[in-house]
Amino acid sequence: MQHMVKDVKLKEIGRKKMNWAMDRMKVLGSIYDELKKEKPFNGINMSMSLHLEAKTAVLAMYFQKLGASVSITSSNPITCQDDVAAALTDDVSHVYAWRGETEEEYNSNHRRLLENEPNILVDDGADLTTMVTSSGKTSGIFGVCEETTTGVRRLKALQNEGKLRFPAIAVNDAKGKYLYDNRFGSGQSVVDGVVRSTNIMLGGKNAVVAGYGWVGMGVAERLRGMGAVVTVVESDPFRALEAHFDGFTVTDMDKASQYGDLFITCTGDTKVITERHFNKMKDGAFLANAGHFDVEVDVAWLKKNSVSSSEVRPNVTEYKLNNGKKLYLLAEGRLVNLGAADGHPIEIMDLSFSLQLLSALYLLQNHKKMESRVYSVPQEVDARVVKKFLQINGIRLEKLSKEQSKYINSW
Repeated sequence: MQHMVKDVKLKEIGRKKMNWAMDRMKVLGSIYDELKKEKPFNGINMSMSLHLEAKTAVLAMYFQKLGASVSITSSNPITCQDDVAAALTDDVSHVYAWRGETEEEYNSNHRRLLENEPNILVDDGADLTTMVTSSGKTSGIFGVCEETTTGVRRLKALQNEGKLRFPAIAVNDAKGKYLYDNRFGSGQSVVDGVVRSTNIMLGGKNAVVAGYGWVGMGVAERLRGMGAVVTVVESDPFRALEAHFDGFTVTDMDKASQYGDLFITCTGDTKVITERHFNKMKDGAFLANAGHFDVEVDVAWLKKNSVSSSEVRPNVTEYKLNNGKKLYLLAEGRLVNLGAADGHPIEIMDLSFSLQLLSALYLLQNHKKMESRVYSVPQEVDARVVKKFLQINGIRLEKLSKEQSKYINSW
């Protein structure tokens, strides 16, 4: 009886989170209203691997309401919110996810998605796509819509090796998406995760951001806005130049590791911060990752070589090194914005998930004439989402006259 009461309360909390998000996801809700009569996904099996929190649950629920049979898991072992997953079981066909999955449980949950014979995949990080590709059981799959930079990179690698077996839409690469989601969404949510987990003051801290792509750019901007003194570490000369002209100190990790108070990796690459950097760091330095996988900070080395480790706050692990220094790793070195907070703001995911829904619809309607390669989001889909957001928020666009349009397109 006690367990039943606990489960009911868990569902109630998750439902409140979902309702809160749904009320603020006005673009996605508007698109749903336009499509709900025709239910375009009738008879379609949809398997989703996304960070399972409230905004994701709203997207999954809308897919189900539009006719799809939805099966969902979380795209990272620590980013599922159990209360939301519990509530979502009332709205979709299958939920296979909980926070703190082992590697085997994580893989098993993804295999369950594939056992439901999906027609459309919605992926974040491409673990689901690579799993089905490795299995060779791709019959019946119309294609995949990929949410994130890391996933698109992996899909392109599959394509280059001739191993991609169905069309893929790079939702991450939509013009609107990388501007608002990767830059503004990551910028706010990563800082949110750091502040929630540590309760430290950012003003006056030396913050080191590794990577100055759209994510790193957003994180660096927001840290500076909170009063941090920001250094950018970048291997690409053009991005390094951009960071320099944006007013940031630019150097390599060997030098930055000597004075940083807070380190945030935003590269998508492996071993960005390693043993030689750990040993140079200040006592009490914080380590966080904004990339998809827990490989940017060398967590394996910390676990193997530290004198001791312990969780000193929720989502904060203290590692004591042989030299006596203590380093603090946030969210196990996984995505700090989702492992230690709620991910991107609702309005950002409203836009991104509207792109996901319309990209999945495009895939459904056009997959028979599409090749097994990575496609960009159609321009009309991208523009439709952004224009709808502007309209809903009462933002007016200037209209060019015929003369202006003719002039700007003339030679």
